[in-house]
Amino acid sequence: MDMDGIDVGVPPSGTGCAECLAGGGWWVHLRRCARCGHIGCCDTSPAQHATAHHRQTGHRYARSFEPGESWYWDFRTRRTVEGPELAPPQHRPEDQPVPGPRGAVPPDWQQLIHR
Repeated sequence: MDMDGIDVGVPPSGTGCAECLAGGGWWVHLRRCARCGHIGCCDTSPAQHATAHHRQTGHRYARSFEPGESWYWDFRTRRTVEGPELAPPQHRPEDQPVPGPRGAVPPDWQQLIHR
């Protein structure tokens, strides 16, 4: 498997989706770019920032940024793959709610997600 484009030394950009936090949005789950560390929201989330980051940069792999998950998504093949451990932290803070961030998730959030 070609894992070119993964930088195991780059830390995550933060503990939540960079664009959602900057714009007052919210997310369901988080994904971490394996090349630059950008944290974006998953495709179930309203804004789908992790995929937007891939489209904008061409960075091929994203890793789950959820506790207990270590799988990667390969945007090129559209499949989950295994990969190396990245620089810490490996996941969002465990006390961070899902969906998140705390205080930004609307009460009808389940009607607003992509399935």
